[in-house]
Amino acid sequence: MSAVGKAFSILKTEGIRSTAWRSAKYLSNRFSPFVVTPLSTVYTEDVIAVDWTKPRAFNAVPMEGRDGKYRIAWVISPPSRTSGGHQNAFRFMSFLEKAGHELTVYLYSPGKYPVVNVDEIRAMMHGMTGYPDLVGDMRLYDPAEGFAPGFDAIFASDWEATYAAYRYEGEAKRFYFAQDFEPYFFAEGSDYVLAENSYRLGFHGIAAGQWLGEKLRSEYGMSCDAYDFAVDTSRYTYSNTERRNEVVFYARPPTPRRATEFGLLALRELNRLRPDITINLIGWDMSGYDVPFPHVNHGAVDIARLDTIYNRSAAGLVLSLTNMSLLPMEVMASGVVPVVNDAPNTRGVFDSPYIEYVPMSPKAIAERLIAIVDRPDAVEHGAAIAHSVDSAGWSDPAETFIAVFEKAMRTAL
Repeated sequence: MSAVGKAFSILKTEGIRSTAWRSAKYLSNRFSPFVVTPLSTVYTEDVIAVDWTKPRAFNAVPMEGRDGKYRIAWVISPPSRTSGGHQNAFRFMSFLEKAGHELTVYLYSPGKYPVVNVDEIRAMMHGMTGYPDLVGDMRLYDPAEGFAPGFDAIFASDWEATYAAYRYEGEAKRFYFAQDFEPYFFAEGSDYVLAENSYRLGFHGIAAGQWLGEKLRSEYGMSCDAYDFAVDTSRYTYSNTERRNEVVFYARPPTPRRATEFGLLALRELNRLRPDITINLIGWDMSGYDVPFPHVNHGAVDIARLDTIYNRSAAGLVLSLTNMSLLPMEVMASGVVPVVNDAPNTRGVFDSPYIEYVPMSPKAIAERLIAIVDRPDAVEHGAAIAHSVDSAGWSDPAETFIAVFEKAMRTAL
């Protein structure tokens, strides 16, 4: 059958909408420059140049620096308005600058589209409360040119960026600012293999949380420190002391590890059982998605607005299928009970008696959310949760991070 004949047959049997969908899907896959394909997020020349089977002792020689201060390059994929991981990475970059170290940021962007404009990215970051203002230079990484000479240390904070950092020809120590176990972002294929090999390149890891740090040490033999999560209690406060009849869900469909679709199943059941409970969705604009229950679509909310939403909510559903999110601790500061999937990767980061760990069952999650809203002592319990965050005495992640970095620079690892 010819292509035209096949098209008419589909139109006759499936209807106009199905045929239009098929056509759009075909054109998107065939011609769209934005389609993500395997190895499309990494410069292949970087990958080919790196042979991890021949280990390099990047961190074997102590470096004292100039008056104890170091010149650092940090290579990272371009940040966006909605990426919490980027906001966290840039926050740690600001810790380095505040400690007196000199920083240059390289944006790693191998794709032809979207075109990366450094000035526009700086302007975007300046307009977002989640990003700090950095003093250091920001530039695009070009594999043909590499990095400027003279760096004492190079940080990578994406698996793709580690291959660029590996290729630096100077004597700089290499660090991996690991925020998640990135092979889990993919099905087992080319990207999975290259992401996994990034832990075999001889870098010293600084991991977000003890679960990830232990995984990199025990499974990959990687030298690795870890910092504990903490919450900024100046941003998140307990202000609503009344009963609350709302819940909040962190929904981010482009990020599969946040299990948005699964969470929507649980909230659909919640709405069936208790339609009086208001459901707030944050993290992504859900207006283009099929959300089969009434909800408030807040979209990608700036950090400055989150506390108000949290203070209306009795419970917060946060699903994390890889490394734990910061959100459970943040909502706790506002008196919200976090409901989290029960797994080693969540308990291994923050095993609090105030977090509700629930198996991945939509009905079980819905029933637990309802129980939290209905508990007789909900107001007192919310106050206790907020107080537990305020009095936890967590170590300052900035202090821990700088101490770990400077010790690693002065030590033969």
